[in-house]
Amino acid sequence: MQKSLQEIPQEFVRFNRMLIGEHWAVMMLFTLLVITGIPQRYAEASWAQWIVHYLGGIDIARGMHRIAGILFAALAVWHLGRVIYGVLFKRRTPHMIPTSKDFRDAISTLRYYLRLSEEHPKFDRYDFRQKFEYFGLIMGGMVMIITGFLLYAPLFFTKFLPAFLIPVAKMAHGYEAMLALSVILIWHLYGAHLSPDVFPMDKSIFTGKISRERMEKEHPLELERIEYAESVKEGEVAV
Repeated sequence: MQKSLQEIPQEFVRFNRMLIGEHWAVMMLFTLLVITGIPQRYAEASWAQWIVHYLGGIDIARGMHRIAGILFAALAVWHLGRVIYGVLFKRRTPHMIPTSKDFRDAISTLRYYLRLSEEHPKFDRYDFRQKFEYFGLIMGGMVMIITGFLLYAPLFFTKFLPAFLIPVAKMAHGYEAMLALSVILIWHLYGAHLSPDVFPMDKSIFTGKISRERMEKEHPLELERIEYAESVKEGEVAV
């Protein structure tokens, strides 16, 4: 039996409250870390001194930065722990793990944009760009957390680690911070806000919902799987 137009869902739940909350937490902590951290890296610049002054002074700026860093580290542990627990004990599918299809999709997408192919690859729940950004956040976050703790308590860590690691950590922390900021400003903001497909804003991470039109265009394989599962549930497909 065919469904009527009214029965066909026009919106799908893409993100639950947990994922929405984690995104809000990352967004706020990242912003606070940038505001309190970048001025310390460029402490001699007039604009950096102005920001530090309005934050209440260098001691307050450093204190805010350290608290935000500790909260970011706790959030990372929580997130990874939740993902690992879900995979091991809840049998959840790790959608963010790159597969060989992602590499093929990357090549196919490049060929499509260069007009060497007329076929655009079909993506599942997450495409290769979203997975790249996710693992960039995870790996970059690990670098920032490890180097951040080394810089937070250098006297403690140099009791059992080589002292040269402290200046190395300072350099890595600064460069990774600038890289992360660049990725957010150039890559993420375009994909989430300025891309013609979502302009002026992709609201799905805030509302948790995505339209059927976007599902058909951006995640057709996931849509096919959802509709097949629904048809099986309703007895429309023999199993």
